[in-house]
Amino acid sequence: MKILLATVYHYPHTGGLSVHVATLKAGLEARGHEVDILSFTDIPEFQQKAAVRGPGFLMNKVSKGKGFVYGLKQRKKMLQKLMEAQKEKNYDIVNAQEVYATFAALDAGLPVVSTVHGYLTYEALSAGNILKGSPEETFLLAQEIEAYRKTRSIITVDTRIKDYVKREAGIQGTAIRNFINVDDFKPDAENKLAYREKHHVPADAPVFFVPRRLTKKNGVIYPILSLPAVLEKYPNAKLIYAGTGEAMDEMKKLIAERDIGASVELLGAIPHHVIKEYYALADVVLVPSVYSEGVEEATSISALEAMGSGSPLIACAVGGLKEIVNHGVDGLLVAEKNVEELSDAMIDLLDNPEKGKQFAAAARKKIEDEYSHLAAAEKYEAIYKASL
Repeated sequence: MKILLATVYHYPHTGGLSVHVATLKAGLEARGHEVDILSFTDIPEFQQKAAVRGPGFLMNKVSKGKGFVYGLKQRKKMLQKLMEAQKEKNYDIVNAQEVYATFAALDAGLPVVSTVHGYLTYEALSAGNILKGSPEETFLLAQEIEAYRKTRSIITVDTRIKDYVKREAGIQGTAIRNFINVDDFKPDAENKLAYREKHHVPADAPVFFVPRRLTKKNGVIYPILSLPAVLEKYPNAKLIYAGTGEAMDEMKKLIAERDIGASVELLGAIPHHVIKEYYALADVVLVPSVYSEGVEEATSISALEAMGSGSPLIACAVGGLKEIVNHGVDGLLVAEKNVEELSDAMIDLLDNPEKGKQFAAAARKKIEDEYSHLAAAEKYEAIYKASL
């Protein structure tokens, strides 16, 4: 089959959607399919600024949320033009990665199935892109429903999103949980010290790694709030974040207020292949997601990558994380926003490194058995064929 994976966002970029697209492409190609990716990155930079970023910024200054919705509409129009220009490639199916990529394919007259990674409207509320009770909230929810009803098939990355689509649009989707390339993300402990030297991380420091986009729903402030208690027992502990987002300023403020700047490193966006090195050099990975504005974490790719990489995992018991992690068997689950419980779990894994090793071994086996990109690609292929 000739398959087009399409997104109105940038590709590649920091975040789970971009990783999902790259990993799905690898799985489908391993099964013999021809796969292309079309994204907002394929639009010339000057057009991005002139048609989307500039006007959107000004519109948001006048009325919060208007620029955000305008930007999505413009991205859709530009992606649609790219699709129309590539019709001669005769794609068998377009797999749109969000609502406005779905509309782009529909209006370009291409056969489309849609993967739903989250809750467009509620995530926009959670991130502060639109306001609660605003016309933009009503509009975006209506757009979600329309897209779900018009696409040929719906794929969701966890059962909660499947239930959400059914509840809002009356459409029965298929839940295919997120997945990782099990050949790329695998235990690499033998290079732990080499990676620490490369990235200037002290060889003897206990390291907690948070590979998360810095946004409210990812709960990124809570490791900072939990760290002082850890430092009382392990004063040389380090907390390292990889990611960017609107929560950065709040995080910097909290770090300064607690005078823990020497113990926290904010890397910003780093290439995905470098993320693998941080999994290897870390002692514990944290995925501290919280419930925010109706949004719950899906089947977190960061959590899957940590488990596949042989890194002991602590996650919050929300959304798809409860499906991934078997508490006390292949990781630890803590209550969301519970600073003391997170501190205790962090200290527990430092106190008991053998427990962490046991969790990591069990987690790796689970990833190989249940979250392989090759198995997921086979499921996607079946849905593509049934939608033709």
